[in-house]
Amino acid sequence: MRPGTTIGLLGFGEVGQRLADALAKVTDTAICAFDLLFGEPDSIPAQALQHRAHVTATDNSASLGRQCNIIISAVTAAEDIAAAESISADLMPDAFVMDVNSVAPETKRRCAEIVEAAGGRYVEAAVMSPIHPQGVASPVLLGGPHAAAFLEAAQALGFTSARVFSSEIGPASATKMCRSVVIKGMEALLSESLLAARYYGVENEVLDSLGNLLTGDDWRELAHYMIGRGVRHGARRAEEMREAAATVTAAGLEPLMSDACVARQEWTAQYADSLQAANLADMLDAIRHRLSS
Repeated sequence: MRPGTTIGLLGFGEVGQRLADALAKVTDTAICAFDLLFGEPDSIPAQALQHRAHVTATDNSASLGRQCNIIISAVTAAEDIAAAESISADLMPDAFVMDVNSVAPETKRRCAEIVEAAGGRYVEAAVMSPIHPQGVASPVLLGGPHAAAFLEAAQALGFTSARVFSSEIGPASATKMCRSVVIKGMEALLSESLLAARYYGVENEVLDSLGNLLTGDDWRELAHYMIGRGVRHGARRAEEMREAAATVTAAGLEPLMSDACVARQEWTAQYADSLQAANLADMLDAIRHRLSS
């Protein structure tokens, strides 16, 4: 890491905040951030910023591009292209743009075109696990013609499990999107299965039968976690699954399962109050109570 590096975080949601905390431990770096919700004092990004004195907010994303040697784009999937356009308005020459957003290969290729045209160096990044609890140590697949050049800087920032996956833009994101079909699909399936099972009073038998077939997991704990992730991040996950559906379509398949997952994830997001439940049964009851009211 060269002295005087300024890291820009574009987006200050869950991922941006965890990255900010980890990057604060890196010497000879400064951290700037911009989020569209910084202007709303009661928003989660604005509130999170107040508790992080080590992060300097910029007035807009173009200012972020102008000030930073390395920019990490961590916005929602639907905003990925707009985010690339916003920093490219005045991008520092040869700045690395690490795009960690969960989007289809074609979306990443479009972002790469935008950044490269502005004189930056675009790096595709696919984070292959939840950002919590590993943070920057999460496994990351890097892609594109600048991935190898960026790897040393990434590891110096704490991305110790990052590796160059491809010299082309697309394969890393294809890996992440195909994984999402399974992971987000399981969240949707567990929500639908166990909410129905709770109605019939057979959820314990269903969970026990899963444990008999798919060994190695505590299915009650796993279901509580996965349904909770869908409730907490359903809107964002629905956006990601639209990108997964686009990935499947580009492979010549009709994305029947991915499209259904979009609908279930969007539906689940409306039950945020169920997150207060301490266990799976209470969470299911909280959702079912609203279903019947």
